Amino acid sequence: MKIARSTIILVALMVVGYIGYKVYQMPKFGDGEKIPSFSATLENGEAFELSDLRGQYVLLDFWGSWCGPCRVDNKNLVKLHGEFGDKKFKSADGFKIVSVAIETDKKRSLRAIKADKLVWPHHIILLDRFKSPIAKEFGVREIPTKYLIAPDGHILSVNEDYQSLKNRLSAELK
Repeated sequence: MKIARSTIILVALMVVGYIGYKVYQMPKFGDGEKIPSFSATLENGEAFELSDLRGQYVLLDFWGSWCGPCRVDNKNLVKLHGEFGDKKFKSADGFKIVSVAIETDKKRSLRAIKADKLVWPHHIILLDRFKSPIAKEFGVREIPTKYLIAPDGHILSVNEDYQSLKNRLSAELK
């Protein structure tokens, strides 16, 4: 059976396009890199500076109320917060989650925070979605995107699953 040359070219272009798309979707920073600090206003109106959380493990979670996989993943974030939110670690003072909502509707985001029981205090709502300076700074083009940040401010992992995060944090408990 002979495959037409045009079919081979089409398949090759599709593969290259898919790989290019996946590379484009990757977050800007990778494991071991120093995370940039940023300032924002929390949903409760308080000023926030990421660098104020140095000395703790921080899970920086970019999500959206309109994102099905994000909403499912919120259950795991609630479990992580419950398991590690009040713990002490060998090399850190604690564990914090910073949720960054990629949104166009603040009320919808606030309803999702309440419905999903995201009880931690660090919620930032970006109403210009992926065009916001924070989303651009972190190269967020797809959600959920998660950065686990070490107490010294470097990235331990990007988009690590719940069980791996739990194992990593458990190994660091006092």
